[in-house]
Amino acid sequence: MAPAELLAALFPEGHNITPGAENTLLGTAIVKNETVAVLGITDATPLSPEIAITLAGSVLDIIRAGQKTPIILLIDTASQRMTRRDEMLGLNEYLGHLAKVITLAGARGHRTVALLYGTAAAGAFIATALATQTLIALDGAHPSVMDLPSIARVTKLPLDVLTEKAASTPIFAPGVAPLAATGAVAEVWTAADGPLSPRLATVLATPANQDTRDVLGAERGGRKQAHDIASRVEAAFLEATSGEGTI
Repeated sequence: MAPAELLAALFPEGHNITPGAENTLLGTAIVKNETVAVLGITDATPLSPEIAITLAGSVLDIIRAGQKTPIILLIDTASQRMTRRDEMLGLNEYLGHLAKVITLAGARGHRTVALLYGTAAAGAFIATALATQTLIALDGAHPSVMDLPSIARVTKLPLDVLTEKAASTPIFAPGVAPLAATGAVAEVWTAADGPLSPRLATVLATPANQDTRDVLGAERGGRKQAHDIASRVEAAFLEATSGEGTI
């Protein structure tokens, strides 16, 4: 789906979203008579330091405004732009800053939602879509933290071994279905499910006070241990700090 079609489908009540430098999007839209902020990357553009700092600055401006405006990220980015120049500039720090700023927005009361309608991989995926409270995958989405050939190079495991593991263990596999099984993708929306705008309004109306991806992963069978371990750590912490005052 082209960005113009996506914007029309998501925001039939109107929007003021304009293209920015390096295939970014920035503006506002109306969802059920409420103003939301919209940021984005289009055309599978690699996430550069310039894009990262632009998006982070926009999110900080929204936070400083003090209106707790919901923030929607529209994501189609191939990966981070791994040129020597960008690495020397500290690309990892730019990505980390962007992820922390999006997380800060959620902690400050902004509802943060990412709509992945194209590709997203590696650090670019982690710093944008995965940093929001809720990640929705649309038709045409193809997310991956790392593809299998890259995992093979890093782990030194044969590609055929990883391919076999990916068939039964979602954590190894790229794509929407495996990431939904792990809880990283909260919902998958297809054209057959109906208009996008009402579904977006429903998501925005649902509070996101805590990270429930471990719960979703347990329910869907893609992360069988994360929720149990997190619960045990929380219980141990509460027991260790009981009687020391308010946490």
